[in-house]
Amino acid sequence: MPVPSYPVLSTVIFFPLFGALIILFLKRETHIKTCALLTTLVNLFLGLSIVFRFDKELPGFQFVEDYLWIEALGVSYKIGVDGVGVLFVLLSLIISVLCVLCSWNSIKVRVRDFYALLLITETIMIGVFCALDLFLFYVFWEALLIPMFLLIGIWGSSKRIYASVKFVLFTFAGSVLMLIGIMSLYFMGGKTFDLLELQKIQYPLKYQVWLFLAFFAAFAIKVPMFPFHTWLPDAHTEAPTAGSVILAGILLKVGAYGFIRFCFPLCPMALPILKPYLQILSVVAIIYGAFVTLLQTDIKRLIAYSSISHMGYVTLGIFTTNKPGLEGAILQMINHGIVTGALFIWIGAMYDRFHTREIAKYGELGRLLPGFVVALLIFSAAAIGFPGTNSFVGEFLIALGTFKDNQFLGFTLILGFLLGTAYMIWLFYRVTFLELTPDMKETFLKEGAFKAPDLREIVMFVSLGIFIFALGLKPNIVLSFLHTPLDLLLNSLLK
Repeated sequence: MPVPSYPVLSTVIFFPLFGALIILFLKRETHIKTCALLTTLVNLFLGLSIVFRFDKELPGFQFVEDYLWIEALGVSYKIGVDGVGVLFVLLSLIISVLCVLCSWNSIKVRVRDFYALLLITETIMIGVFCALDLFLFYVFWEALLIPMFLLIGIWGSSKRIYASVKFVLFTFAGSVLMLIGIMSLYFMGGKTFDLLELQKIQYPLKYQVWLFLAFFAAFAIKVPMFPFHTWLPDAHTEAPTAGSVILAGILLKVGAYGFIRFCFPLCPMALPILKPYLQILSVVAIIYGAFVTLLQTDIKRLIAYSSISHMGYVTLGIFTTNKPGLEGAILQMINHGIVTGALFIWIGAMYDRFHTREIAKYGELGRLLPGFVVALLIFSAAAIGFPGTNSFVGEFLIALGTFKDNQFLGFTLILGFLLGTAYMIWLFYRVTFLELTPDMKETFLKEGAFKAPDLREIVMFVSLGIFIFALGLKPNIVLSFLHTPLDLLLNSLLK
């Protein structure tokens, strides 16, 4: 791996702050939006340079930067990425570009503040996936609450205050328990927050169980796992489109990432004890989330509940603690970020035209808006894991890992797959083929709702479609990054 001549990872983390600072001095909306878009595109280019330089065969972390920060506490600014982290950094960069594009016409108030917050959120998201010091990780973790609270609370829908406060209270409650766990590790591990040093120590079994549960509280709420999921439908429904895309694309993944990055290496002996209960919670989330999704009448709420079910597959794959399950879980996290983000962008485009999220008020899109229907067909096929799309390989690997670990739980996945197919086909059929009432059609015609996708929307849909089919036909694009770090992780669990 060529050694970069500058702190490339820090540059990618903090470059969006530079763009946010410039935006604060701009007055014209066009200049603000352009600055935000250019910032995210340049940062994506910088991130791709990390991906292309990354050595997939090299064990451990790369692009490591380690500077003493708070000497009295032993806190360091230590960052780095392995094959898992670099994928989520790249996903964060892609999602950030999409968030700017999908907000272009829908955000009409406090535009400067909105785009500055988007760029600040990008910095924090990337920082979470790069932090190798527990204190630094906690700073990024907690900081992520602030812009998300503001994005939902200021630019959300009618119940935005309720949804944003509920989101913060749930997340903060779990974070407090994780902070207690971090502080206990600090004293148990020789007064250091360095993750790589702390995971070298073998802690007593009872302490590992307690520590796992402390971290579990924060990560399970973020995923969210059943029964800690109740904040998600409200947050998704009330958030602006960009907020929903960030929640689905990145925020839910932070919790699942935490299990792999922190719980596994720090608490290996606790895993066999807690694993059966965690798998049961995951299966309940899959089935419960799918059943509740079938009952939804609001499109955003439908996709929100489907995320609970889909993230149940992810946590089930993680807690198989075998290579197919873990690879499938991480691949599915990337897939879910792309597919659910795409669905929320599609819904946002529909809302901009029809000003409603009620499924019953849609219809005849196959005849009136065929371009949008083609996009929905591709995104729906990916959501149900149709062969050739990205989710198929991820779900297959999770199922393979689950059957390898527990055949009974593996068979329960069949019901989840069937229900997942049912609610997406029902949604597609309803909005595409059923007829609109004459009154609704007349109203929409007067409002000029039946507008074909513009160039900006076409770029987003085509880009997302390329991702879906590229990862569906060539999943090794992602899986090749995972072999080395997961081999190291699984070997550490066997010690």
